[in-house]
Amino acid sequence: MALFKLDLAALYNSPLPDLKAEFRQRYVLGDSAMQQMAQSHFLDAKNIVLAGVKALTVHDTKKCETWDLGTNFFIREEDILTQRSRVEAVYSHIAELNPYVQVNISAASLDENTDLSFLKQFQCVILTDTRISLQKKINDFCRLQQPPIKFISSDVYGICARIFCDFGDQFEVSDPNGEEVKEIFVQSITKANPGIVTCLENRTHGLQSGQTVTFKEINGMSELNGNTHQIEVLSPYSFSIGDTSDLEDYTHGGIVCQIKTPKTVCFCLCSKGSFLLIFQAPLQLHAAFLALSKFQEQHQRMPRIGWLSRSARGSLPPLAAAVGGIASQEVLKALTGKFSPLQQWVYIIIIFFFNIFVCRGDRYDALRACVGRSCVGCGAIGCEMLKNFALLGVSLSGKSGEIIITDPDLIEKSNLNRQFLFRPHHIQKPKSTTAAAATLEINPQVKISARLNKVCPATENIYSDEFYSKLDVVVTALDNVEARRYIDSRSVSNQRPLLDSGTMGTKGHTEVIVPNLTESYNSHRDPPEEEIPFCTLKSFPAVIEHTIQWARDKFESLFTHKPSIYNKFWQTHSSAEQVLQVKYLESLEGSFQVIKLLSRRPAQWEDCVLLARFKFEKYFKRKKIETDENAKKPDHIKLNVSSEEEREAINLLERAISNNIHLQTTPILFEKDDDSNGHIDFITAASNLRARMYSIESADRFRTKRIAGKIIPAIATATAAVSGLVRIVAGYGFDSFRNCFFNLALPIIVFTKPAEVRRTQIRTNLLTFSLKLAMQKLIKPSSEKKYVDLTVSFPPESDGDEDLPGPPVRYHFSQEDN
Repeated sequence: MALFKLDLAALYNSPLPDLKAEFRQRYVLGDSAMQQMAQSHFLDAKNIVLAGVKALTVHDTKKCETWDLGTNFFIREEDILTQRSRVEAVYSHIAELNPYVQVNISAASLDENTDLSFLKQFQCVILTDTRISLQKKINDFCRLQQPPIKFISSDVYGICARIFCDFGDQFEVSDPNGEEVKEIFVQSITKANPGIVTCLENRTHGLQSGQTVTFKEINGMSELNGNTHQIEVLSPYSFSIGDTSDLEDYTHGGIVCQIKTPKTVCFCLCSKGSFLLIFQAPLQLHAAFLALSKFQEQHQRMPRIGWLSRSARGSLPPLAAAVGGIASQEVLKALTGKFSPLQQWVYIIIIFFFNIFVCRGDRYDALRACVGRSCVGCGAIGCEMLKNFALLGVSLSGKSGEIIITDPDLIEKSNLNRQFLFRPHHIQKPKSTTAAAATLEINPQVKISARLNKVCPATENIYSDEFYSKLDVVVTALDNVEARRYIDSRSVSNQRPLLDSGTMGTKGHTEVIVPNLTESYNSHRDPPEEEIPFCTLKSFPAVIEHTIQWARDKFESLFTHKPSIYNKFWQTHSSAEQVLQVKYLESLEGSFQVIKLLSRRPAQWEDCVLLARFKFEKYFKRKKIETDENAKKPDHIKLNVSSEEEREAINLLERAISNNIHLQTTPILFEKDDDSNGHIDFITAASNLRARMYSIESADRFRTKRIAGKIIPAIATATAAVSGLVRIVAGYGFDSFRNCFFNLALPIIVFTKPAEVRRTQIRTNLLTFSLKLAMQKLIKPSSEKKYVDLTVSFPPESDGDEDLPGPPVRYHFSQEDN
């Protein structure tokens, strides 16, 4: 039995921690939820400590045994030899995950005769590996408290797992889905009963019937501004809001703002509750779990039942990781009231893993009870993958296997709250070598090779076809689409299976890609990211995203693009005297930009002031422009230099001007994670000045950083869940393959069979002729090149879509091609 208690006096409110390590989590939970975590308790200690709690109490009464080596990545062989208790063995490892978390341990007896009054200090109690009778007693006690203590129970029995939640009769959820509040531009509003709102330029609103909205900046039908209305969706582009027949005529403009409405959830034990099910009938599993609990209590008197109980005692590490991630997310919901909680049961069964086993007394017995016998990136998912591989005994020393990991990145402070293999003293060390060393601590028998190369076209001499031919499977833990597409094409062309996964906030996916059987990653495309029109950024901003993008573009122009042009010009022309000898200066590429930069180059402090004032007048003073009647009219801003921060900036500039100025400049590349470089500060200030001109609500530095840096929200619970599901979805045959899509905020977990590979019949003679023609006249193959990978694109299925490329086709050159 394990009981975890948190006194989550929020890391967010503490003056000590550096908040860089938890930015991505704040983007998921929000500041309000981070502050509410000041009073809390948790299940999966690793995920909860990474979430940034203030205090954690772990309770366990059992001693370490060999079986634990295959299930608990914090227990070492020396813990078993010295007969340490499990809670003592894991204490130091949990504590070092986050130096700002106070970790306490307890090994006191806890059974049906224990006085449970000590639980009153907790806001949430989480049980694992606990008899059903004790679970019921503790749950009943928690329900009787005012306010009720949140109760969560979770267990993994071999290939089966379950989670149960009870947060009381009146649990308020402040934000059911965690999605950003939608803001929609209005094209028209009819004067009728009901009034119909149409979106600008037929853009989809993404709203649902029954949701509540409010209006702002409506011209003409101004009575709507500031009032709330429940909507009825009529189409993806329109919805009704009730009677508008007595209002003024709508003229132009306006924004619809979605309002999130809290809801109350009742966890009523007298009902059957609801079930979230994976792979089997829920009521049958429910009955089986209850029976199994009874069997385990009687296995000493009934040997056959004891054997069944021992089989269920096994643990599949990926399943445990997935359940731990899901259960930990429920803890966050219990403490913050954000996201929809699970009501009330979830059951998972991975039936195709089951196998008869014989105990051998080593670290893999827990795995044998479930399965019998049996490479890219070291970020958050990569760390979780390596932990699972170590527990599974993948690629053991003395065998032919090997885990190869590669990652060119160094460890940053912002990695620490999700990439649990890393510690503060690892900052600025390579991710791959550090992760490999941490993996060997979990299982010294694993054979692992760490590299520092980026997998891309430039490194194909290292990650060649010969390299891919020696792999059994490619497992990616990547953070961008471009890299995924490249690895996918290389895996398919070399006929190697690929397991891909990713997360965004509380959402995640896993995908199984098997050449010639399933669709590849390149067989489908996400909708392209909607770009903001240039004219909107330049003259008609309406929301803060427009001004942030404008400020980001100004940063790139001022500090990256123009200096790069300037340097390129002087690399071509060695001196100013050489340039002056050219008869027509306008014929020199980049000369106009160079002349502007030279003419405005500050030589002394007064020049800096003049240049700054010139830029301010150019960017933030109202211009006489022809504007759309729906567009906001800008107001100019008065320059006022007075604050202490601005005076300090002036002093820094004065010192910089005193240095010699040469013809070469230093382009600055945008870097969002270095808070000392001033990049985000520049964009925040410029964006908010621009927003003030157009009467747009400003954004703080935190929000600006997320939008300008295109930061993908991330949280440890989703990372743990997706890493476990990667192994679960990759079964033993095509019929057992599953892709998984989940959103822990709702919560929804969906398993689907992967789509079969698309086959298109092509006339053989025509294809052969076309390829030979291309090889001979376009590619002109050299004697060293033996083949080329071609991508065949097929026409779109509907008008307006792009051509959809198929998987790469490898064409081998014949002698006549060379």
